[in-house]
Amino acid sequence: MEDLQIIDLYNHRDENAISETAKKYGAFCQSIAFNILTIAEDVEECVNDTYLQAWNSIPPQQPARFGAWLGKVTRNIAINLWNKNHRKKRYAGMEQLLSELEDCIPSPITVEHEIEEMELTEFLNTWLASLPKADRILFMRRYWNGEGVKDLAKEYRIMPRDMAKRMYRLRQSLKSALEKEDYSL
Repeated sequence: MEDLQIIDLYNHRDENAISETAKKYGAFCQSIAFNILTIAEDVEECVNDTYLQAWNSIPPQQPARFGAWLGKVTRNIAINLWNKNHRKKRYAGMEQLLSELEDCIPSPITVEHEIEEMELTEFLNTWLASLPKADRILFMRRYWNGEGVKDLAKEYRIMPRDMAKRMYRLRQSLKSALEKEDYSL
């Protein structure tokens, strides 16, 4: 079923919208949630919460790119659940992702945090746009979707250490670009 048809089901409050969403995007949402949470029960809860949020948000929202919108909703719910449970020291996956990026992303300590955050977002978007398409996709899959280095290496048919080196070079490129723009690291 096409995205517009699924959204139309939500608009008409047809419960088939959820089952059609699960058929088309269930595995995608589970993948994003699992990469962040790594615990099957939490992944299931996160994906179910994604469907509930879709049900409660459409209407009035009318996402232009339904799959991307669902991915963002899933990711936000998973991060919120991770933060809630992190206090209990239950997760290691997200910690690894964040630790890999901590040398690149500056800490927002100043009063101008929101302005700097917008500028940093614009800078990151520009930096990502400057990358070759394959590197841009790879960076987003690793650091937005949280996909594992081993999984990416397998898909790209390269050794995991080579994928790790490639990710390291991308992080170094980001760090260098941030330093050139005088972002404090």
